[in-house]
Amino acid sequence: MAPVLVLDNGAYTAKVGFSTEKEPRLIPNCVMKSKAERRKTFVGNQIDECKDLSGLFYVLPFQKGYLVNWDVQRQVWDHIFSKDVLNVNFADTVAMVTEPFFNFTSIQESMNEIFFEEYQFKALQRANASTWSAHKYSSTQPKKPLCCVVVDTGYSFTHITPYCRGKKMKDGVRRLNVGGKMLTNHLKEIISYRQLHVLDETYVMNQVKEDVCYVSSQFYKDMETAKLRGKDNTVLRDYVLPDFSQIKRGYVKPVEEMNYAGKYKGGEQMIRMANERFAVPEVLFHPSDIGIQEMGIPEAIVHAVEACPEEMHPHMYMNIILTGGNALLSGFKERVFSDLRALVPQQLEVKVHQPDRPITYAWEAGVALSNTPGFDKMLVTRQQYDEYGQNICSEKFDV
Repeated sequence: MAPVLVLDNGAYTAKVGFSTEKEPRLIPNCVMKSKAERRKTFVGNQIDECKDLSGLFYVLPFQKGYLVNWDVQRQVWDHIFSKDVLNVNFADTVAMVTEPFFNFTSIQESMNEIFFEEYQFKALQRANASTWSAHKYSSTQPKKPLCCVVVDTGYSFTHITPYCRGKKMKDGVRRLNVGGKMLTNHLKEIISYRQLHVLDETYVMNQVKEDVCYVSSQFYKDMETAKLRGKDNTVLRDYVLPDFSQIKRGYVKPVEEMNYAGKYKGGEQMIRMANERFAVPEVLFHPSDIGIQEMGIPEAIVHAVEACPEEMHPHMYMNIILTGGNALLSGFKERVFSDLRALVPQQLEVKVHQPDRPITYAWEAGVALSNTPGFDKMLVTRQQYDEYGQNICSEKFDV
């Protein structure tokens, strides 16, 4: 059996590794430049070598969730496949790659060309990350579910996809243009407006979002709490910003050390976070808060399910899976459940499942899929590609 390289090519991180490995490597899918070291470009995980992460300049291969900048993407892939990271022997390696839903034909064709003609992989499988996740979910449940709904909430957008017996219901796929990038940008804007100018600090503010933000289950009650003064304000947190000499990574001040008057003896720079902590992730549930005329995630789940035949609805509401980076926000699963419970008819049961590691779930699912008996039938080999060209790819790959 040829080695299988599984690449979940996300817009923020590429999750990559061989199918024999236990867990993937998370590699930032971008090329970065730092203000401190102007001449040097950092590709992917080389950013760990960078001393000063303030004012990082990003060049992303993905725009609005689609792969448009091939030069950057190729730099990142060259780095991943090189002997520094994975040391791939292309001629006898099978590649499995993910791509977003509704991907453009031109992007798909370029991808086939790069994998077969430039890298010359032995064989290729291209699929949507959610399809892998649905396959893994249905094969790991004790009682095999007939249907499931995969909510993949990532960097550029959120996809909601219903599946029945492993086949995606094309009419039910929904996309919301709200993802982690928008949350970080929104946080940067409101902090810059209220406290400190941080519009250039994408990297640091992304860490702030991951460390401090949470999804509120009672939005208006938390809003009232955030207005209180002193110790009554249980929402308030102080975040110490990194200065990249003493403090390498920002952190949340422990509650017992907080000074509510706001003056600290040390010279460290702070951001005071009150309602920003939950108002930013609220955008996932009410995009109209910041002027995006779209449904929130719970509404979109109902919308997606209702586009499918009625007899599938009870099975779908019982098997809702949350994957992608935003699912790591604390309180996310509980909020999705409570909002759904309010929208779904009383007689139907609702169950929301969240894997332990929502970011790498699709990668693990790809590994599981590569070990299934019918895996060879999903592949296009290089001989087939040389013989039939692009047509065989568009026939074989279910995307």
